[in-house]
Amino acid sequence: MLTLDNVYRANYALKNVVRKTDVIYAPKLANGVNLYLKTENLQTTGSFKIRGAYYKMSNLSAEEKAKGVVACSAGNHAQGVALAAKKNDIKAVICLPDGAPISKVEATKSYGAEVCLVDGVYDDAYQKALELQSEKGYTFIHPFNDEDVIAGQGTIGLELIEQIPDLDAVIVPIGGGGLISGIAYTVKTLNPNVKVYGVQAVGAPSMKKSIDDGQVEELTAVSTIADGIAVKKPGDLTYELCKKYVDEIATVTDDEISAAILALMEQHKLVTEGAGAVAVAGAMFKKFNLEGKKVVCILSGGNIDVTILSRVIKRGLLMSGRNCQLTIELMDKPGQLKDVSRIIADLGGNVTSVHHERANEGSDVNGCYLRIILETKNYEHIEQIKRALTGYGFKLI
Repeated sequence: MLTLDNVYRANYALKNVVRKTDVIYAPKLANGVNLYLKTENLQTTGSFKIRGAYYKMSNLSAEEKAKGVVACSAGNHAQGVALAAKKNDIKAVICLPDGAPISKVEATKSYGAEVCLVDGVYDDAYQKALELQSEKGYTFIHPFNDEDVIAGQGTIGLELIEQIPDLDAVIVPIGGGGLISGIAYTVKTLNPNVKVYGVQAVGAPSMKKSIDDGQVEELTAVSTIADGIAVKKPGDLTYELCKKYVDEIATVTDDEISAAILALMEQHKLVTEGAGAVAVAGAMFKKFNLEGKKVVCILSGGNIDVTILSRVIKRGLLMSGRNCQLTIELMDKPGQLKDVSRIIADLGGNVTSVHHERANEGSDVNGCYLRIILETKNYEHIEQIKRALTGYGFKLI
C-alpha cells in the first residue's frame, strides 16, 4: 500500500538528487485566478520523472542492481531511468517508440543507457520491455504503475504544501497517472480541502474515459502533440488512486496546448513540452471552476523537440488571435489593394503575406480575390479590422 511514510522516505532519498523546483506566480495566464507554476520543466533531465525512477531504483536489492533494469518510455521516463541508473551504477536498457523526438532519444543515450527503438507508440515499447525483462532477468521500472514510482512523484506534493500552505487547488497533467496519483494522494492526505484536477489531451483521454466508465479501459489509438501523455491505457494502481483522490478530469485540444506553450514562453520565458503545458491550458481555457482560488499548475516537462516548436508556436498564434488569414473579394480596378493596406495599417495590423488571384468561373468577370495573412493583437483586433473592411465596402469570404 502507498503510505505517507513511503513518500517521506522518497523525499529523503531524493534530497541530494533532484532539484526542489521553484513555484512562480503567474496571474496573467488565467483571468480571475491566483495562479502559480510548479516548474518541473526545470528539473534535472527536464522533467519530474527522475523522482519516481530514482526512488524505485534506490530500493532495489544488490542482486537486482547487478542484473540491470529495463524501462519503456515516450521520452522523459527514459531519461529519468538512465540518469538514476548511472548514479546507482546499474545497467539500463530503455525501449522507446520509434516516433519519440530525436532530442529525447539522444538525451537518453547521453546518460549512458542502451536505447532500443520499437515500431509504434508507448504501449508497443512497453510490450518489448516486458519481453526483455523475461529474457534477460532485468528489473522492469514502470513509468507510472508502481508504488515506489508513485511515491517518488508524490514528493512534489510535499514541496507544494510547504511552498504554498494556503493552496486551494492543483492542476496536474495525466498520461498513465503516476504523477497525479502521487500528488493527489500526498496533498489530499495532508490537506483534504485542496482540490486536485487532472488534464488530458483530447486525443488521449484514457484515464478520463476509464474513470467515467468505472473501469480501466484501453483506447484503440492516441493522437496528440503532447507525446509525454499519449498513453492508451492507465495503470490499475493509478486508476484506483485517481478514482479516490482526484476531484475532476478535463481534456484540452492540441490548439489549446499550443496556446499554453506560447503563453508560457512569452510571459514567463519558460519552455515546456506539450504534456508540460496541459495543466496551464486547463486553467487558461477555464476547464475548471477556479475563480478567485489560489491554484498551482504542474509544468511536468520541458523536453520539447525544437523541430516541432515552430509549428506549435504558429498554432499558438492562431489560437490566441495573434495571426489570421483573410480572403477579400475585390473589383479588379486600381487602388483596391492600397485601400485594403491602408485600413489594416491604420488599425495597427501587420500584413506578412499577400496573394492576389483572378476570380473563378461563375464570379464577376471583373472580380478578383485577395488572400492576406496578418499579425494581430488578439481576436478583438481581428474583428475590428474585419468591421473596418466591410464598412468600407469590401466583401470578406
